[in-house]
Parts: sequence; C-alpha cells; structure tokens
Amino acid sequence: MTRILMVCLGNICRSPLAHGVLESKLPSSKFFIDSAGTAAYHIGNRPDRRSIEVAGLHGIDISTQRARQFKVSDFDTFDYIYAMDASNYTNIINLARNTDDIGKVKLFLEEHPTISNKNVPDPYYGDMTDFEHVFDLVEATSNRIAQKLLSTPL
Repeated sequence: MTRILMVCLGNICRSPLAHGVLESKLPSSKFFIDSAGTAAYHIGNRPDRRSIEVAGLHGIDISTQRARQFKVSDFDTFDYIYAMDASNYTNIINLARNTDDIGKVKLFLEEHPTISNKNVPDPYYGDMTDFEHVFDLVEATSNRIAQKLLSTPL
C-alpha cells in the first residue's frame, strides 16, 4: 500500500482539503492518505468549517478528519510527504533524520509544473473565495498526482 501525507501549518484548512481530494481520486485498497500540521494549534479539531463546506460543494466529505501534529515517525509511515508551502517544507525537513527522510518530502505544487508559485496560499484569514481558490489548486494538482500514481506499477 502506498501511503501519502499532506502537511500544512494547523491541519485545518489546506492539508485536510488535499487529503480529502486526493483520497477521492485513488482506490483505498492501494492508497492510504492522511494529513497533519507542523504546529500543535488545533490537535483533535475538525477541519475549518469553510474547508468542510468547500469540499462538500464538490461532493467530498472531510468532516470526520481530525487535526494532528506531524511527528518524526511519519517519515517511517509514509512514502510521500507533501508540504503545502515552503515554511512547512522547512519545518518538516528540519525534523528529518537522514537523506531518506528528506527524499520523501516535496512541495505539493511541485507536482503541477504550470503553476509558478509553489506555495498553496493559507486561506484561514480569508473568505470562501480564498477557500475555493485553494480547492481549485488542490484539485488540479491532485489530478496530476493521481494520474502519475495510477500509471506507476505498484
């Protein structure tokens, strides 16, 4: 089974959306998707109500997800670790124990070569338009990730 982790700061906005969207595109019999935050602000909380709402508008239910903090053992558990922005990428890399750990981590939007800014913007202080924009970025990039993973022999 291929295991994929999405990581943002608080694990209530961007990474839950990426978790839910990618999970909707891949068979659960072959892929396990999870999300985490680099900070401990929201441990145990549901995703932001606006993330839940925008996902729901696209037929994806993320309401059962709960925020958790990224931990060093995630390097052992996951095959791919996607950071939503450069700051979280740095936070994850700073916890890496070796080059194998580092090799699992990349910026999520690196999977979408036509998007020049590789940071998924944090919509937390914005409105629904900002959450919809993040959803669109996540959707387009998740399509590319899913296509790549499904075309690679497991």
